[in-house]
Amino acid sequence: MENVTDRTSNPFGMTPPCERAVPGYGDANADFHLVGDHPGVHGGVDTGIPFTGTPAAERLQAALAEVGLLRSTGDEPEVGDFFASYLHMCVPEDEEPSEADYVELERYFDAELRAITAHVLLPVGERATEHVLREYTAQLHKHELDMARLHGTEILGAGWLVVPVRDPNEWESGDSERLVAALAEILDRDYHRESDLGRFLAGEETYRVR
Repeated sequence: MENVTDRTSNPFGMTPPCERAVPGYGDANADFHLVGDHPGVHGGVDTGIPFTGTPAAERLQAALAEVGLLRSTGDEPEVGDFFASYLHMCVPEDEEPSEADYVELERYFDAELRAITAHVLLPVGERATEHVLREYTAQLHKHELDMARLHGTEILGAGWLVVPVRDPNEWESGDSERLVAALAEILDRDYHRESDLGRFLAGEETYRVR
């Protein structure tokens, strides 16, 4: 079912229990869903938009723009077939969110993810990758969370194709090019059918490293 809304920021009207939040941003019918940790890690504290306002966010935006998922970059990027959100959308006040904080806000993230029903999930960093692999692929036990190795690889989950992304704060030479190449290859094939097949193949070993 297609979502009918012209809102780019917080299209589903999420109201988490906090004074400041960075809600999901992008196309409510996107095929590609970028998943981050929280605003203090991946940006948006000042802009209110995920993955903006930091040098690391700019590096990631540039890679996404190269394959057309972003039509423009900056503090209010123009999106293509793309949505971004955080596991913990509230802005931390004084310290890192606790495990209980993540649990409390997980339902907001999960509601956005299931409303969008993207075909490709792009978890950024170790925490987001662990969460996505545990909750949406049932394959976490098969993979060591070595983000340098997982970066730009593919894992077929239960209805989603998952492509882990190394935290752009930690990118080294070649990491941007590796992600661009991986996304360009996915965009060149029928990833819709592949993600749908994941509903039946999630229990099999479908991990690939290029």
